[in-house]
Amino acid sequence: MLRRVPLILVVMLAAPAMLSAQTVDDVIAKNVQAVGGMDKLKGVDTLRESGKFQIDGFQAEVVQLNKRPNRVRQEFIIQGMAQVQAYDGKGGWQVNPFSGRRDAELMSDDDSKDLQVAADIDGPLVDYKDKGHKAELVGHDSVEGTDCYKVKLTLKNGDVRYYYIDTDSYMLLKVETQTTVRGTIQENETYFGDYEKVNGIYYPFAMESGQKGDPNRTKITVEKIEQNVPIDDSKFVVPAKPATKPAGGT
Repeated sequence: MLRRVPLILVVMLAAPAMLSAQTVDDVIAKNVQAVGGMDKLKGVDTLRESGKFQIDGFQAEVVQLNKRPNRVRQEFIIQGMAQVQAYDGKGGWQVNPFSGRRDAELMSDDDSKDLQVAADIDGPLVDYKDKGHKAELVGHDSVEGTDCYKVKLTLKNGDVRYYYIDTDSYMLLKVETQTTVRGTIQENETYFGDYEKVNGIYYPFAMESGQKGDPNRTKITVEKIEQNVPIDDSKFVVPAKPATKPAGGT
């Protein structure tokens, strides 16, 4: 005859698993707390990051400006000449003097997808539901030997991002992206490290990016991060073309 197991024993045996269970919202909340907490994050209205870009011995200066709500400007500077890409909350534009064009050009929605994500000063995981994204905890995975929670975030536009969050520190170690551009899926990955605290918030000061599985990655070393510095709105707006003088005019 089978013996009934007392209900209290079932609860006691299941308790450790119940206590250790994590939901996706638990993991995201602990990640937010680990980097400084929601109040600190929401207290940053502008952000200026500057550093160095390197790949295969080539080096350039990089600057990124963020301003609420959803504005970003990225500058890639070589010998005093800057390639600029920006998003003003509605659309993206760029100036690329290296291709011989000095006037601003509007970018398509597909081409400005990375800018739209970069324009989110808090990052897509924060308040993801309010932004129209969907998050799922899809298990564990390892990043260079470190056990991580793997969070799948499906953005409002349908693109997918996988976040690898350290199970001990709850810091972000890697992001894999699947972005659809003109019907083709592009897969990339970015590694984060050298976290340092700036006014109560931890930021990664080292990033490596490349196509998924490709060991040849671009490296960005952040040298300085400034919060709540004055940034004029004009930095994010498409610059007007210079007026052309009429023929024979003065």
